[in-house]
Amino acid sequence: MLVLATLYWGLSFPVIKALTTLNRIRFPDGGSWFVSAQAVAPRFVAAVILMLVFRGLPDGLPTLAEAGQGLVVGLFAAAGALLQTDGMQFTDASTSAFLTQFSAILVPAWIAVRNRRSPGLLVWACCAIVLVGVAILGHFDWRTLRFGRGGWETLLSAAAYTGQILWIGKRKYAGNRPETVTLIMFAVQAVAFSWLAVETAPNPRALIAPWFSPVWVVLTLALTIVCTIGAFSLMTRWQPLISETQAGLIYCIEPVFASMFALFLPAIISRFSAIDYPNERATVSLLIGGGLVTVANVLIQMKAPSGEPVSN
Repeated sequence: MLVLATLYWGLSFPVIKALTTLNRIRFPDGGSWFVSAQAVAPRFVAAVILMLVFRGLPDGLPTLAEAGQGLVVGLFAAAGALLQTDGMQFTDASTSAFLTQFSAILVPAWIAVRNRRSPGLLVWACCAIVLVGVAILGHFDWRTLRFGRGGWETLLSAAAYTGQILWIGKRKYAGNRPETVTLIMFAVQAVAFSWLAVETAPNPRALIAPWFSPVWVVLTLALTIVCTIGAFSLMTRWQPLISETQAGLIYCIEPVFASMFALFLPAIISRFSAIDYPNERATVSLLIGGGLVTVANVLIQMKAPSGEPVSN
């Protein structure tokens, strides 16, 4: 089920890239934060509405544990989605997908800090490998020691997603209802992104104009139904049944799916939306950098005990 979730998330990268491209064309006066918020706010607003319409209200009010978990997970997810979406305006979808996997390194690193012990030579070696891979993917300028905005924002989003993974897997929330937590998580993001869209909109018309674009609506609905309701429902339902270590290994598949979709999907979207979004190519930097990140993630996940949860 989590592999299926990574397939859905992999699809989201080129779709979000296309949505931000459409938003930039339609609203050249809107800043990057508005472009990002307008790409993700409708996704979570629609997700809340569709879940309430087709699934109805959960049985009984949320418990304090469900409300607390949903709130915190929603805040982590909102920070990750915003930074990732904004960063994708300045980097390729496939590169963004690989950089996001930095969270798989941060999980065991957090365990080491929490337990106050060195994670071992292999973990440090894997961290070094990931840093090299990230530098290659982010086109780090060694002469000026500069990393692009897209790279920095995506790495920060990986840190936020690390918090999301850890909080979903906390053992004290094992009795929570997944659908209730998912609905609260979506509601938190819907409110946060809607507020940001209103605050950063160049004019009131910019908030409703995209809904008159059939292509924009289709892409948003695909992002909502498949990549949001589908993927996150699978995550909150099935991840607690395994350790975060095992989940982190499975999530490493996500950039592979994202890269596969980015090889052909942009041209299909461009054909129907009249935007210039060419297919990505399997460049040397993508293959080497993405390969290093993936190998390091697999090694570090295999090092940790598979049956031991990382959160209390």
